[in-house]
Amino acid sequence: MEERIMQDRLRLYTSVVPSPVQKNFQDLGFNVFIHYGINTFAGKEWSDGTYPPSLFNPSRQDTDKWAETVKAAGAKGIILTCKHHDGFCLWQTDTTDYSVASSPYKGGKGDVVKELSDSCRKYGLKFGVYLSPWDRNSPLYGTEGYNDFYIRQLTELLTRYGEIFCVWLDGACGSYMDGKPKQVYDFERIYDTVRKLQPNCAISNCGPDVRWVGNEAGQARKSEWNVVPEFSFDVQKIEENSQQADDSSFRKKGLDAMSEDLGSREILSRFDSFIWYPAEVDVSVRPGWFWHRRENCAVRSLNNLTYIYYTSVGGNSLLLLNVPPDTSGQICKRDEKVLCRLGQRIRDHFAKKIKCTYTAENEDTDHPSSNLDADTDGFYRAAEITGSYEITAKFSAPAAVDKVLLRENCDFSQRVESFDLFAVTPSGERKVYSGTTIGFKRIAVFKKVTATALRLVITSCRLEPYMDIFQPYAFNGKVPSRPLTDRISAYIRNIGQKAYYKKLERQNAKKEG
Repeated sequence: MEERIMQDRLRLYTSVVPSPVQKNFQDLGFNVFIHYGINTFAGKEWSDGTYPPSLFNPSRQDTDKWAETVKAAGAKGIILTCKHHDGFCLWQTDTTDYSVASSPYKGGKGDVVKELSDSCRKYGLKFGVYLSPWDRNSPLYGTEGYNDFYIRQLTELLTRYGEIFCVWLDGACGSYMDGKPKQVYDFERIYDTVRKLQPNCAISNCGPDVRWVGNEAGQARKSEWNVVPEFSFDVQKIEENSQQADDSSFRKKGLDAMSEDLGSREILSRFDSFIWYPAEVDVSVRPGWFWHRRENCAVRSLNNLTYIYYTSVGGNSLLLLNVPPDTSGQICKRDEKVLCRLGQRIRDHFAKKIKCTYTAENEDTDHPSSNLDADTDGFYRAAEITGSYEITAKFSAPAAVDKVLLRENCDFSQRVESFDLFAVTPSGERKVYSGTTIGFKRIAVFKKVTATALRLVITSCRLEPYMDIFQPYAFNGKVPSRPLTDRISAYIRNIGQKAYYKKLERQNAKKEG
């Protein structure tokens, strides 16, 4: 009876799959955020909407160079802060005078949104927009009329600049800072507008397609699930946990303890309705989001960015890396250099695929393990549901290997819960890696070993696995290891989560009693 109930639950979990919009967005993996606007010139992270438009006057703005740098970093798209909390608009809007039209930039004829969207198309990048719901300049903010005002701005962005791949929202709401009534955002109307005007566009962070990872420090979860309880999509909760003040300590805080585990069987067993809701790791290359001269010596190192890439993009999450232009309108040379080096390092690390022959005893003959080569279409599916699943990748010749790219076919949901990798060496077989989730992408990194084969053992799975890729890569440069501070932070978060759920169980028991 219990076994049948569990099978029914697993069928329920695996019935949840990504929408076409989510699937396309997750395939991108890595995008760049560009924070730019009146704050750049005011030297603020958050300004109050009173700085004059005349302050915005970049002398050497070059959006082609932005796009060229982003392309070199290996990112697929750019999201621009078209309007931040201060309300200053980087396009020729009809909704307010607080925009580039009132600035000296290009004699008031400039349009940063158009310039960057054109540059993205020129360099083969996607273009997305950030439009802050909070507006400290608009006299309508805090009134019912503000939602109409916001939709007009959103409509301009979604109809004037070609295809938009992402609308990035946050829930920041600081009405109290300006003595205004709390503004209630009409998120459903926002979502409907995006779906109508840009049906292929993802709505990220405070939206139904992609969720915020829970911090701005570049910390990803050890086990990231795409299938999560429906309660996780809750705009009010997002708003409550969004940054509410210009506080640098917020950017350093770790994951919320109560959201560390969103998708294990234990967590899902407490709910009955689920959604596909992947996580995005948003982090800045500098301590702040906007450019500040004092932070020119505080740009993240190549090793730090590489580690963030492997744990986010390589950990079934999305990476949104912020790169802020300076007051001249250019990306600082130090930032540009580390981004280009990051892109080159990633290309080097994945330059040498190891040619393999795949075998698996338990395989559907219509979907064999030979499909697991990264260059081959199709997928592997186990023929029968068993306790574990083994696939062997035999090398055409002995090779030094230190990383494996794994990918599930998420058209059939996310299923793998844990797995091990074993290297077959002249001195025998040894375990080199133990992991949990795979999803859209898992990059398993381990100490370099010379091997003749790798054996993947899926030790726990929701019904049978559907795998797209099992691709070993030859060693071609060391991957940075996890910093001790991150390990300590994760340990503390795990303790906090356990305490939270014990408290929740006590509260539920008290209600029932």
